[in-house]
Amino acid sequence: MHELATYEREPDAVVATEQHFRDALFGPEPKVFCNVAEDDSGEVVGFAIWFCNFSTWLGTHGIYLEDLFVRPAARGAGHGRALLTELARIAVERGYGRVEWAVLDWNTPAQGFYRNLGATPMEEWTTWRLTGEALESYGA
Repeated sequence: MHELATYEREPDAVVATEQHFRDALFGPEPKVFCNVAEDDSGEVVGFAIWFCNFSTWLGTHGIYLEDLFVRPAARGAGHGRALLTELARIAVERGYGRVEWAVLDWNTPAQGFYRNLGATPMEEWTTWRLTGEALESYGA
């Protein structure tokens, strides 16, 4: 996570601990999932963290890819493609209608990678977020 945060220009933003991930991924009712990519020696070089969402228009679930990260030294070896291929396989197998994610505006290498896979940006949609003090105030 710290490598991802550094890549996304937010090196001090990670507050999640190993225990947070252990609870989220391996607790009694996981709501988030993670696929990992390993190199030939078995070292983890990438991951895809995802969860199910729902499309009211399609009337079915989909996969929301929260984070896809491959260590810089392992990029170009097919790990990112393999992770996305697996998510697409899961979606098709389960009858889900789509796989979607967000990409930072400045991350043109990722945008090019996704376009080469056949993905398209949702030009008319803007992601909104309620968090921090605003969330606490509104949810109180």
